[in-house]
Amino acid sequence: MTLPDRGKLFAEINAIADLAGAEIMQFYRSEMHIQQKADNSPVTAADVAAERIIVAGLQRLTPNIPVVAEEETAKGKIIKVGKQPFWLVDPLDGTKEFIAHRDQFTVNIALIEDFSPTMGVVFAPALRISYGTDGQGTAVKRVGKNAPKPISARPIPEKDVIVTASRSHGDKNKMQELIKDYAISNVLISGSSIKFCMVASGEADIYPRYGPTSEWDIAAGHAVLKAAGGSVKTLDGVEIQYGKSDFRNPEFVAYGNQG
Repeated sequence: MTLPDRGKLFAEINAIADLAGAEIMQFYRSEMHIQQKADNSPVTAADVAAERIIVAGLQRLTPNIPVVAEEETAKGKIIKVGKQPFWLVDPLDGTKEFIAHRDQFTVNIALIEDFSPTMGVVFAPALRISYGTDGQGTAVKRVGKNAPKPISARPIPEKDVIVTASRSHGDKNKMQELIKDYAISNVLISGSSIKFCMVASGEADIYPRYGPTSEWDIAAGHAVLKAAGGSVKTLDGVEIQYGKSDFRNPEFVAYGNQG
């Protein structure tokens, strides 16, 4: 399948993420209507509205590439992607952060090719920070309306390793089990896919994740981290792959530059 000009496509998905983020912020500043999905996770009108913008934008840009989006999937729209390229969308990662009026929630769009994320955008609208990549070695961070600046993962040190983790998965003992070969000196608690970007930008070294996640939760962050010189691996040391029939991930560890 031939893709449009990659540079132009990357600019377009950044613009789509910005539009979705602006829509989310309208809800963030007003009353939130919260419902529970079948898996007991929360969903708001902001999730649905942002996803509608993203899916429509991607279908306009790349009508022949399927879009797998979190809320549509939760409603029973199952897409079999096979070996072809496809988009993964999490319109509002960190819904609990959003509901609690903590600013670390993100818009996530990723392109999967050959079972791996090759292009992605992670946009935190409340923080006005965006991370993105359109291929290996092109990871960037944009703050506000400033020009994007390159980022890279730092080499993981032998000691004083900085770990990032979520509020609900911040058990230091459990994390130490997952990364038993590293000496943790500090744990930075953060929300949503920003954790991948913290590793990609050298603010943290490792992000271990236990408990269930779906492919759309991590694909955009994985794309950014991979482009910055890092990796996301299963506990067996194999790089996470995408396009599984149920779109579920095993436990994993996101690493900075392992050398």
